[in-house]
Amino acid sequence: MSIARQPFGDELATVVSELLKGIGEDPGREGLLETPQRVADSLRYLTEGYSMDARDAIGDAVFEQRYDEMVLVKDIAFYSLCEHHLLPFFGAVHVAYVPNGRVVGLSKIPRVVDVYAHRLQLQERLTRQIAEGLEAVLRPDGVAVVIEARHLCMEMRGVEKAGGETVTSCMLGCFREDPRTRAEFLELLKKS
Repeated sequence: MSIARQPFGDELATVVSELLKGIGEDPGREGLLETPQRVADSLRYLTEGYSMDARDAIGDAVFEQRYDEMVLVKDIAFYSLCEHHLLPFFGAVHVAYVPNGRVVGLSKIPRVVDVYAHRLQLQERLTRQIAEGLEAVLRPDGVAVVIEARHLCMEMRGVEKAGGETVTSCMLGCFREDPRTRAEFLELLKKS
């Protein structure tokens, strides 16, 4: 999705200009002249998920289908902003669901991920929002979401340890209640 370019003098660009001044930069110097508007446009794009939810991302791409085995979409790349420091965290999302007479167009699952990733986030909340969003729209027998991510707020500041990965999961329905279904999902994640 593209965002409409706002006039350079818009409120968000003005705030970015003030931020540049606050860190000791001159927003009027050649290399920074367009930076306030670029940052404003970038932030609008990276937070456009506030205006949508899973239902918007999926639309009418839910189909009646007799299928009751697991559907798994692995390695969905995502990028989000940590709500504590406004620094990126990114990685892969793995989503599975067990249909209950309804399936979703597979391209819609990454769109659901983007809706919730394009907000200021915590990884734990993001994991749950994806699972609950899919559950609300599809009404499946179960949904499972695992996110593996790197957080630049840990790598660039704070502990300054590069390469660590944080893993979160949310298991709903049969993935929570049936150890065999959960084990099958986790085993499938190990396979490349």
